[in-house]
Amino acid sequence: MKVIPFQIPKTGKDAVRVQLEQNKHLYNHLHQHHEIQLTLILSSEGILVAGDYIGRFQAGDLFVIGSNQPHIFRNDPVYFKGRKKASTITVFFDETTLGTGFWKAPELISFLPFFQQSQGGFQVIGKKKECIKETLNQIAEAVGLEKIVLFVRLLHELAGKKDLKPLSAITLQKSINAVDGSRLNSILEFSFKESHRAITLEEVAAKANMTKTAFCKYFKTRTGKTFSGFLNGIRVNNACKALLESDESIATIGYQTGFNNLSNFNRIFKSVTGTTPKGYRSIN
Repeated sequence: MKVIPFQIPKTGKDAVRVQLEQNKHLYNHLHQHHEIQLTLILSSEGILVAGDYIGRFQAGDLFVIGSNQPHIFRNDPVYFKGRKKASTITVFFDETTLGTGFWKAPELISFLPFFQQSQGGFQVIGKKKECIKETLNQIAEAVGLEKIVLFVRLLHELAGKKDLKPLSAITLQKSINAVDGSRLNSILEFSFKESHRAITLEEVAAKANMTKTAFCKYFKTRTGKTFSGFLNGIRVNNACKALLESDESIATIGYQTGFNNLSNFNRIFKSVTGTTPKGYRSIN
C-alpha cells in the first residue's frame, strides 16, 4: 500500500501546476499534500472521502480539497475492470504560488482568507461552478502569461462563500506519517471491498494489527468518525448509486450493500441523506 504523504510533482516550467488526468481509475490511495486542490470531474464516478466527509462524485462535479486534507477519489468497481476511463482537470496551488509577495499586493490581499478557509474542503455548486468549469477548461490549454491571468481569475471566482458547500467538519489537518498512511490505506481498501457484508470490529482491528479498543480510538482520532459510521457512509453511497441505476427492490439493495435488515437500512440511510431510500429514488 502507498502511504499518505504525497508530493505534487513540479516541472520547473510553470508557476501554476495544472494536471490533466485520464486513466482507468483515479489515484487509488488515501493521501494528503500541502497544496490546495481544485478538481473538475470530467468523466468518473465513485465515492469521495475527504476528512470526515463521505459522498458520491460524478461527471461535472467540482471540488476544493484543503491543504493537508486526507482524501481519496475512489472509483466505482467498473473502473477497475477497465470498462470505463476516468478523466479530471486539477489545479494545485497555495499561498506561495506566484510568490508570497504577490498576494500581499493591495489588489490581491482579499484572496488570502480563502487559503485558510478552505482547509475542510468544498463542493462548488451553482453559478460559481459553471464559471469555474469554463475557466478550468481554458487554463488547461493556456500557456505563459495567459495561464497566470486565468489562474488569478480562477481565485477571484472562488472567493466568497456563496455556492461553496463545506465538505468536512475537520479543518485542522495534521501531516500523517508513513506508518499511519500505510495502515489507514489498508483499512480503507478492506472497507471498500468488503462493505457489502458484515464486518466485525475484531476483524478490521486485526487488519490494523491492533486490539479492538485501540483501533476504535485510533480510527476516530485519524478520521473524525467511528468505524461503523465510516462503513455505513460507504454503504449508503453505494446504495444511492444502486437506487438510481437498478430496478431491484429497496430491501434487496439494502441487503446487497451490507445492511442486515430493511428497518436498519431505512434508519441509517435517512440519518446520512436526510431522506428514506424510497424518497431518494423518487426525487432523483
